[in-house]
Amino acid sequence: MSSETTTKTPEAAVPPPGPAPVNKRVAQGHKRLLTRRDRITLAVMAGVPTVLHVALVWVTALASIALAFTTWDGIGFDSIKWVGLDNFRQLFTDNPQFWPAVEHNIIWFVVLIAIPTPLGLFLAVQLDKKIRFSRVYQTAFFLPVVVSLAVTGFVWQLVYNPDTGLINSLIGANKPGHYIDWIGDPHLNLWAVLVAASWRHTGYMMILYLAGLKGVDPSLREASSLDGANEWQTFKNVIFPTLRPTNTVVLVVTIIEALRAFDLVFVFNKGAQGTELLSILITNNIIGESSRIGYGSAIAVVLLVISLAVIIPYLIATFRKERQA
Repeated sequence: MSSETTTKTPEAAVPPPGPAPVNKRVAQGHKRLLTRRDRITLAVMAGVPTVLHVALVWVTALASIALAFTTWDGIGFDSIKWVGLDNFRQLFTDNPQFWPAVEHNIIWFVVLIAIPTPLGLFLAVQLDKKIRFSRVYQTAFFLPVVVSLAVTGFVWQLVYNPDTGLINSLIGANKPGHYIDWIGDPHLNLWAVLVAASWRHTGYMMILYLAGLKGVDPSLREASSLDGANEWQTFKNVIFPTLRPTNTVVLVVTIIEALRAFDLVFVFNKGAQGTELLSILITNNIIGESSRIGYGSAIAVVLLVISLAVIIPYLIATFRKERQA
């Protein structure tokens, strides 16, 4: 009995000839990775932001470019009339506010790049030394960047108030006959707004440079100190050259900030009496009392061209570095 059992057992364990059976449960598991509900959810999550982006950015930008060559009062599409380059001709030759606005935008850029940018770099270098309460200082300096520009404008309006403002109270110019109108005086208001803009821009530059300093190799500092270089020589010859990518970003960001400046000026005095900017002219012509959408769109196109002249070379340089890497 035992011999028969041992001889029959191997025969029963041998699989039958032919292809191996397919596990249908495993095949069905890999047949469909996403359910219908998953695909609908992904379509909604990707589709809604895409539609909003196209409608609010690309469609409006292309519509502004098209309307720049027309006249339209905004009442009915039948009133749109093609005028070609007439809006641009009037803008460059007949508008007394255009060239002052361009000049003010240039001044805005020069001031931002000359005062708050170096100050932000200085603060970043100091905070990178890991001094005590560095987190508190970072928060304090970066707080104006988080606050809305409109709120910043209201705060600085209180500071510049000719009667109860902080500045006039400190210098004794809050008495009748000695008032200094920082907002209404066309010789002062632009510089007063630039002080508020620089106050905010300093924190922005500090964070950008602080991020760049965190990427500097510590061995470079050690090698410089071993060579006998002092702190200033180390920064000038070793650290600052490594911040070239950060400097490029800072330059582009500052140019964009100078071109899109609007909130502070509009809160201060709506861009009148010496604070004209291109963004203010666009707003006044499109949604002002006398709606000239075509003319305002022409100013917007000029601002777009100036912005692209700065952004496109930056993007080309960035993509070129990525390909080389």
